[in-house]
Amino acid sequence: MSDARIPLPFHEAAPAALEDGQLRRNLAHVTTSIRAKRADATAELPDWEALRQAGKAIKDHTLRNLGTYLRRLEARVEAAGGTVHWARDAAEANRIVRDLVAAEGVREVVKVKSMTTDEIDLNGALAEDGVVAIETDLAELIVQLAEEPSSHILVPAIHKNRAEIRRLFLEAFDLPPEALSDDPAELAGAARRFLRERFLEARVAVSGANFAVAETGTTCIVESEGNGRMCTTLPETLITVLGIEKVVPTWRDLEVFLQTLPRSSTAERMNPYTSFWTGVHGGDGPRAFHLVLLDGGRSATLADDVGRATLRCIRCSACLNVCPIYERVGGHAYGSTYPGPIGAILTPQLRGEPRDGELPYASTLCGACYDVCPVAIDIPSILVDMRRRTVDARRAERALPVGDAVDAALRGAAVAFATPRRYEAAQRLARLGQAPWVRGGVLRNLPGPLAGWSDVRDLRAIPRQAFRDWWRERGGADGEGDA
Repeated sequence: MSDARIPLPFHEAAPAALEDGQLRRNLAHVTTSIRAKRADATAELPDWEALRQAGKAIKDHTLRNLGTYLRRLEARVEAAGGTVHWARDAAEANRIVRDLVAAEGVREVVKVKSMTTDEIDLNGALAEDGVVAIETDLAELIVQLAEEPSSHILVPAIHKNRAEIRRLFLEAFDLPPEALSDDPAELAGAARRFLRERFLEARVAVSGANFAVAETGTTCIVESEGNGRMCTTLPETLITVLGIEKVVPTWRDLEVFLQTLPRSSTAERMNPYTSFWTGVHGGDGPRAFHLVLLDGGRSATLADDVGRATLRCIRCSACLNVCPIYERVGGHAYGSTYPGPIGAILTPQLRGEPRDGELPYASTLCGACYDVCPVAIDIPSILVDMRRRTVDARRAERALPVGDAVDAALRGAAVAFATPRRYEAAQRLARLGQAPWVRGGVLRNLPGPLAGWSDVRDLRAIPRQAFRDWWRERGGADGEGDA
């Protein structure tokens, strides 16, 4: 995964993002709107939870038998006239695509929105050969013209408002100020005029895919603008880069995902454009189809009993839209193609760079991400397990100090919470010890490492009477045996 464009680790990037008031307003506006619409869309289906569990079951079955279904997919694609390439990592995938583009002798390709090609930084790789990759999705085009990475899985330009996009288009398309307002229809029209010539002239297109069906060798993308349909039908050569976890066993399996994906991502009953292609057909669509199957750390993730569930992800972005951390810092702070809760568990597994060890801490563990996930990935549990691994690794390597004070505090908490009697004794001691720092019922200016907590949060003081004492006074059970 190539992300040299964002060198800052999360703990440095997040504070800078928090200082950007316009960014927070943009994020809050869009995520709030998407959350509400998604809730309405999913509430329409009385069997929504059953669909979630069906999607989980299909994905888990596929992952347990991934080798079988990938070989079947390869056979079906090649039987239909396509060519399958296997890539162990980003460098190999980029080399394959670069060679295919070079063989066509073109200096420009059109692209369908693809997280997988962003993951491997394909655009940068092609640029080394003097080939320009034109993003045809409107939001992807915006961030490309701004020379910025995407900040959201579904809405890459979520961090920009209409006024910012207008200024960008005026400069990029060399338009006078009076030629373009910030009306969404006018902005889309300007982009459409720019892209139309590219569609008609392009000889090579590059795409990702949402799903690939092993049973038939069919590849599928879903999108809302029609640019994907143009890219997959007009050029002579189509190159699709597919993460190996995107395969599903049968055509019928799509019945589940084509209901859950649009509702979870765009809050629509179905995507406006759902495109399928199976190999090549004379006089209909591209004359050459190449499918590049990318591992890129997925096999290692597959071998992990806990982390494997991450590969169920269908890239809907629902978890980003409910995450209180993402809503305040945006996608760029994560330093990865995949931001938000899913990125916090996917990026460390696929990329495995030292700075990724802090991403699992970019969460409140509120559980909202699990509640909205259409394939029921228990993101909070995976986050906790990855935090444990990070701490264990740091202890073993001593590369980064875990902190004796933190370790001691956690061990003390474990002892105190082991029994109700110990817990109540610790509570009484804390009640007495807090007195110097209580101001107006709130703990202020706590000493030492605790200052970082009280400086930015209103931590309520421990009350004079604990709930357990209040309960006993009213005849409640002692609770000594309660866990």
